[in-house]
Amino acid sequence: MKTDRRGFLKTSAAAGAASLLSASPQAQAADPEVRSYRRLGRTDLEISDISFGSSRLRRGQENLVHHALDRGINYFDSAEGYTRGQAEEVLGNALQGKRDQVVLVSKTMTRAYTKAESMMEDLDKSLKRLRTDYVDIYMNHAVNDTAVVGNPEWQKFIDRARQQGKIRFTGVSGHAGNLIDCLDYALDEDLIDVLLAAYNFGQDPKFYEGITSGIDWVATQPDLPRIIKKAKAQDVGVVAMKTLMGARLNDLRPYENGTTYAQAAFSWVLSNPDVDALIITMRSEEDIDEYLGASGASTVTADARRLLDHYAYLNGANYCKHACNLCSGSCPYGVPISDVLRTRMYATDYQDVEFARSEYALLGDAASACIGCSGEPCADACPNGIAINELCAPTHRMLA
Repeated sequence: MKTDRRGFLKTSAAAGAASLLSASPQAQAADPEVRSYRRLGRTDLEISDISFGSSRLRRGQENLVHHALDRGINYFDSAEGYTRGQAEEVLGNALQGKRDQVVLVSKTMTRAYTKAESMMEDLDKSLKRLRTDYVDIYMNHAVNDTAVVGNPEWQKFIDRARQQGKIRFTGVSGHAGNLIDCLDYALDEDLIDVLLAAYNFGQDPKFYEGITSGIDWVATQPDLPRIIKKAKAQDVGVVAMKTLMGARLNDLRPYENGTTYAQAAFSWVLSNPDVDALIITMRSEEDIDEYLGASGASTVTADARRLLDHYAYLNGANYCKHACNLCSGSCPYGVPISDVLRTRMYATDYQDVEFARSEYALLGDAASACIGCSGEPCADACPNGIAINELCAPTHRMLA
């Protein structure tokens, strides 16, 4: 059986959509709450299976943190660069008097040449914003180079910070093209207690097993589940992010009936016994209540699966599987395609252009070369059918 990607998606969607009757989003039960706490690997921390991501948390939103606490969420993920430090400040304000009730995470971005002293300065600034004298987990953020993970200055910093009582555990986070190499290195060298990685149903080969029989062109990421299993075998905690495959929540609202798309996507992630928990950006109290509807999930229902199939049909042609990186090397100008398309996702799917611009700025020159390029070199570089040549230049115009 031979078909192109777009033809396949149309065919599979017709079958899936036939069973999806138009319905209103799920009416939430009163006071949804965390229904499962999971052990985070060797840390022995018990954390809420659906936890609070603060990448878009801005000044004056302490109420969101309080609402999450009231619902039983006890794991709060932050980073020094989130909303230019506002996220940590809000968490610091909201968690006063409740520090012993939560697991607090922060991160910093480093380079292969970053010195331990500079890392300590970043940590101290985060602690000041968070209004605490320690974080439970401190991560090397957005790693995409094994030289960064293996920088001896990082371990020197970690040892010193632990001795001073400023951190308890350490980890890495990532979602870019060289993530697999970075995680393999960190696990092989036993450098981390926790890993935070982009992981969703659209990146897992198992998702396609039931719908791609006889079709050999669907490129998935078999190494991502392998890495997660490897981490679990070493008792390293595993937390998933980017679990919504682009977060176009409204695309599925007309088809939701008893289960929302977000809940379906979360159930897929949580049904993997090698994943301890997930974090998700929570932008409103309504978001928190909806998301917690999936807390405690251990299986994917038939209704949830139909929603996921339909979402893949609607958005698969535009969603870049960040850690896939199969397009790497196709651009003669060295454009980091997967990273550029990730920032596009923040703007178009997450609807947060400010955050997208800040992330795009970290890429340096990024996709400026795409402006004067014919698009020929990368036109067919994505085995998943994404029209890279039609997306990178507009992304530069939008975010530069």
